[in-house]
Amino acid sequence: MSPSAVAAARPQPPGGERARRRLALVGGSLGNLVEWYDWFVYASFAVYFADDFFPGSDSTAKLMNTAGIFAVGFLMRPVGGWLLGRAADRHGRKSALTLTVTMMSAAAVLIAVAPTYARAGYLGAGVLLLARLLQGMSIGGEYAASATYLTEASAPNRRGLGSSFQYVSMTCGQLLGLGILIVMQHTLSSAQLHSWGWRVPFLLGAVLAGVVLWLRRRLPETEAFTADARTAEAGGREQDGAREQDGARGTLRSLWEHRRQALLVMALTLGGTVAYYTYTTYLTKYLIGSAGLAKNTATLVSFTALALFAAIQPLAGLLSDRIGRRPLLITFALGCTVGTYPLMTALGSASGYWSALGLSLVALVIVTGYTSINAAVKAELFPTRIRALGVALPYALANALFGGTAEYIALWFKNSGHESGFFWYVSGCALVSLVVYVLMPDTRNAVLSPEEARTEAAAAGAVR
Repeated sequence: MSPSAVAAARPQPPGGERARRRLALVGGSLGNLVEWYDWFVYASFAVYFADDFFPGSDSTAKLMNTAGIFAVGFLMRPVGGWLLGRAADRHGRKSALTLTVTMMSAAAVLIAVAPTYARAGYLGAGVLLLARLLQGMSIGGEYAASATYLTEASAPNRRGLGSSFQYVSMTCGQLLGLGILIVMQHTLSSAQLHSWGWRVPFLLGAVLAGVVLWLRRRLPETEAFTADARTAEAGGREQDGAREQDGARGTLRSLWEHRRQALLVMALTLGGTVAYYTYTTYLTKYLIGSAGLAKNTATLVSFTALALFAAIQPLAGLLSDRIGRRPLLITFALGCTVGTYPLMTALGSASGYWSALGLSLVALVIVTGYTSINAAVKAELFPTRIRALGVALPYALANALFGGTAEYIALWFKNSGHESGFFWYVSGCALVSLVVYVLMPDTRNAVLSPEEARTEAAAAGAVR
């Protein structure tokens, strides 16, 4: 029988269950929004506070220093992915989500009060570094916890749609930061932004994180985790072997048993994370430094493009629920492999708002093939007892090696006088992922919980 016939025969969940799923998706997404707002606002305001923490007259070198600290934050993501992924697999998705937002709030406060180089020398840069390390740990756990939570909380035939809200909320976090930047650019002078205005969004991030902490403590746990925990606990009472298996939940030993899936997560993340950071966090700096657009214009281009990018994520996620995950992934990787050089070259020659916006949208539509469904694909590769860690650690490693360094590598190529070399670098990363997407199985019909297994069996029996 065809998967579509089984899907059509699935019983619809009752109204209370649908309401619970909507609450879980909204609550999980709002927390993810604030987490990524705090993460990305650093990159958005770097052009204003780089002078405060590093001496010298070379503006590109100062941006490279701040980008370097941005990249160092990624080095802590594997640590956070391991610690918080383990916590999510052992104690629940909700507890890990609560912990990540607490850590992010503390980091935002540190950045907001960091002393400048004129007042305390390199102490301020050290505070920035500490805050980014803390943020890196938080984000390392946040991605996996939210990806797992949003995927598990969605209906089986709507996991692509549900998981797409991870990048909706992630992008909305960027938009919130860019929106605040645009407002401040129009209400404060350049001198005010450089002297104290850049601290405001970090203080706001700390306040928002406190609100989300309150919300996340009230989220329901996913059925997949609670059912798996009950099964493991019942087995533990019956025999020691089952109890030992429960004790291995979220451990590196258990992850090693699924090392093939872990390597697959790293490989399929490679091209997507490099492309995403190229066309989001680095785009504004590229339009300013290479295309020569004014800061206000470049920021507005990024804001508009990202708003439309966020809007199409659910459409692509829903499409993947109908046709599968692989077609979207392959389309993304192929488009990025052959399209990066001409798109980035054209963006570097953009003469105004509309041309830059049109080219940015083309790039982000291509990237949507990855961003809209990558959370679901990764979560669908692992069993419940290792799902959060299985997503967290390999994804964080791939981001530390490639995503976090993308902006720094781009600026390094620019500073060396060979800017186009970065375009080929992005294409090469996408090509590696393209090979993986072509060879990997489609994960759309993966079963994530006992309840889903019973539903699938009932649906299969109904169409026989």
